[in-house]
Amino acid sequence: MKGLPICCFISRQHKHPSKRSEETMENPQLMSNSGCSENLNQAANIIVNHDFSNGLHSWHTNCCNGFVVSAECGDRGKPLSSSRSSGNYAVVTNRTKCWQGLEQDITSRVLPGSTYSVSACVGVSGPLSGSTDVLATLKLENHGSATSYKLIGKTSVSKEKWEIVEGTFSLLAVPERLVFYLEGPSPGVELLIDSVVISCPSSSKSESASIGAGDNDIIINPKFEDGLNNWSGRGCKVALHDSMADGKIVPQSGKAFASATERTQNWNGIQQEITGRVQRKLAYSVAAVVRIFGNNVTTATVQATLWVQTPGRNDQYVGIANVQATDKDWVQLQGKFLLNGSPSKVVIYLEGPPPGTDLLVNSLFVKHAEKIPPSPAPVIENPDFGVNIITNSQLDDRTNGWFPLGNCNLSVGSGSPHILPPMARASLGVHEPLSGRYIHVKNRTQTWMGPAQMITDKVKLFLTYQVSAWVRIGSGANGPQNVNVALGVDNQWVNGGQVEINDDRWHEIGGSFRIEKQPSKVMVYIQGPGAGVDLMVAGVQIFPVNREARFKYLRHQADKIRKRDVVLKFSGAGSSSLSGTNVKVVQTQNSFPIGSCMSRTNIDNEDFINFFVKNFNWAVFGNELKWYWTEPQQGNLNYKDADDMVALCQKHNIETRGHCIFWEVQATVQQWIQALNKDDLMKAVQNRLTDLLTRYKGKFKHYDVNNEMLHGSYYQDRLGKDIRANMFKTANQLDPSATLFVNDYHVEDGCDTRSCPERYIEHILDLQEQGAPVGGIGIQGHIDNPVGPVVCTALDKLGILGLPIWFTELDVSSINEHVRGEDLEVMLREAFAHPAVEGIMLWGFWELFMSRDNAHLVNAEGDVNETGKRFLALKHEWLSHARGQVDVQGQFNFRGFHGKYTVEIDTPSKKMVKTFVVDKGDTPLVVPVEL
Repeated sequence: MKGLPICCFISRQHKHPSKRSEETMENPQLMSNSGCSENLNQAANIIVNHDFSNGLHSWHTNCCNGFVVSAECGDRGKPLSSSRSSGNYAVVTNRTKCWQGLEQDITSRVLPGSTYSVSACVGVSGPLSGSTDVLATLKLENHGSATSYKLIGKTSVSKEKWEIVEGTFSLLAVPERLVFYLEGPSPGVELLIDSVVISCPSSSKSESASIGAGDNDIIINPKFEDGLNNWSGRGCKVALHDSMADGKIVPQSGKAFASATERTQNWNGIQQEITGRVQRKLAYSVAAVVRIFGNNVTTATVQATLWVQTPGRNDQYVGIANVQATDKDWVQLQGKFLLNGSPSKVVIYLEGPPPGTDLLVNSLFVKHAEKIPPSPAPVIENPDFGVNIITNSQLDDRTNGWFPLGNCNLSVGSGSPHILPPMARASLGVHEPLSGRYIHVKNRTQTWMGPAQMITDKVKLFLTYQVSAWVRIGSGANGPQNVNVALGVDNQWVNGGQVEINDDRWHEIGGSFRIEKQPSKVMVYIQGPGAGVDLMVAGVQIFPVNREARFKYLRHQADKIRKRDVVLKFSGAGSSSLSGTNVKVVQTQNSFPIGSCMSRTNIDNEDFINFFVKNFNWAVFGNELKWYWTEPQQGNLNYKDADDMVALCQKHNIETRGHCIFWEVQATVQQWIQALNKDDLMKAVQNRLTDLLTRYKGKFKHYDVNNEMLHGSYYQDRLGKDIRANMFKTANQLDPSATLFVNDYHVEDGCDTRSCPERYIEHILDLQEQGAPVGGIGIQGHIDNPVGPVVCTALDKLGILGLPIWFTELDVSSINEHVRGEDLEVMLREAFAHPAVEGIMLWGFWELFMSRDNAHLVNAEGDVNETGKRFLALKHEWLSHARGQVDVQGQFNFRGFHGKYTVEIDTPSKKMVKTFVVDKGDTPLVVPVEL
């Protein structure tokens, strides 16, 4: 299917491209060329087909139309002067927005650290009186980051006259996709482009002026122009080259590159000390151009790392970024870092390839990171909440609109459910009944075969879509079968929901997805059972969800379970005369636990601590309590980091969760443990329990005993099934005050059958049957595109166990801060409004100190972003305040959230302030206030 044009524009609002018209547009008015330079500099021009001599080859229109006209073309009227720089020009028509124009992808032709001059000869035509601006713009795209825009230059243009728009640009790092485009005239005005030149002056002075020589540059001699000065090998030798491999390897830019050679360890590489040139609490961007060579290794990870020494503390190694490098070409490595404390030594180095493979470096730059303004909230026209985008979902027109993916056969049967699946009903409310017809898929020879449908033109960017369907499998299955609603978004696979089936009944499948970059092709398909197993699909629904409508319902639910009626009953001297006295009630703290992850390095940053203690009442340590941290080598115990963090939490009355005693996934188990025999491993496990729980007895309210048992089985495989229950039993004996949790991921989002609620319930019951004192259910909450009813359904199912449920590692991710904030609000409201949930822990909130990109609430240098503002607004909403007067019975009544309060009473003689606490309860709380 032919791809749609990608929309990119200066307003940064995400739109959908309209369909291209095939009609021929009227001729633009002719113009003179008096404003155009006859000799645009075309030296080293990186623009392909700069003069349109090859039509629109390599050029693309932005959600509009375009064509090329020859100056000698008679049907355009009077020919334009041949003294211009070309004989052709492009006409951009059907422009309905000012940002629509002509673009070209220049990613592979731009080098970091070089300064480029831009010059374009432009004009306008059509319904215009006076002049209008034409802009030259760059669009920078990186996966997982917000799209940014750089204005190169603009010029004012009037009809019948060519003008030059020009400017310069330089990039510290080249993004994954870099697009140059021309835009600007008012809607309806045609944009004319005669020629475009983007060139890089050969003068090294130009390059050094733009990058590598300013006060903001951290790396000295970043492009090896001064040989290897300031560079050294980290456990290996370094050498300088102008070429290698008989001239097959040459610098991507500049005259030389360096190699780290004779490497015997992965961490060997090239380094530079930057002590004193970086400041604490400032974010720095890192960009390097690297490749590998030798030892028959064709691809390997290259990583940029900081080695940080701080007085009185262990050395720190901070991973900045990594990239898959090859022996074929130079690649870009980009990342950011921030130092919280005041180190005595800081070294940046590149490492990673296996021993014996040379690491080649063409350049390495470190600069204070540019602050990129956030994208505005997406404006979505006609979101059509609740409207199914699937064609012929009821199969009224047989299988029209559907096609078989693969060599399977589609037919229509009858006898499927007539009602929508429950999760869809929860979102849609009243809905017409289903037809009872279903797609029957036969002759499936691969698991991915099933019914498919193209939905490219129907999906709108930044809308969250709920997925729902009834599915069933035929006979002949060998064990449980996974059925999955999947989406093919260009070359990316997206999970829309998954269910495990082990019988011949109809099952609900539910999930969600969101697309944040304009795709050229989107296909939805249902797949999963093994080859030879028939698949039946009914009532497929994909619709955008109205989150605000759900929020109204959740506010009502939260009022019922998180609030209580309160009666302040005044007594004491003068209380009989208080009627009519003013009363002011202020809630100072909601008792519902909302906490966050932190790391040891964070507590060296006073801005981090200030935000933390003001907005969270619980804490969990990201790594510092894990076994690989507290005992990296056998017998070498390191509790100092955890001790420091416990002391900080105690100082500020912050409760703590212990994460985690063990981790069942083998990749997280340190090598010395894996080398132990069975008896020694059992002793090590016992020592770990004794050391940790004795040291911190009574200090951690919770422990995640054995993390992710649904996704790993290392200790069980080595020590037998009983080991899991024994871990719980021993932990309970060593610290009876701690609540012991199971903890796992993808429980709440419908996208992983290994950890679906049903499987989690079986797991917990099995532990309890073995005598494990499981006291709580941990749902990690690393979720994408959350939909309330899908999350709530999982909570309802787990709630039947009667155990407290906590979201233990909650984070959401979106390149748009507003959408991310809405995702976070979905999860916080669903948790707060559910009676089985007793607490929420965020898996971090500060940029560069979270495991997921685009998940932070606070930017690296301390600015609260739109996601953080949404979080703070929600916390404010969950505080109850009341004003009024004492009634004739000497009482003041209000309804408020559970937590701590102050009441202020103004009597004729004095003002008094009292404190009280509202606990959970179904009956009104009577609070005596003695005057």
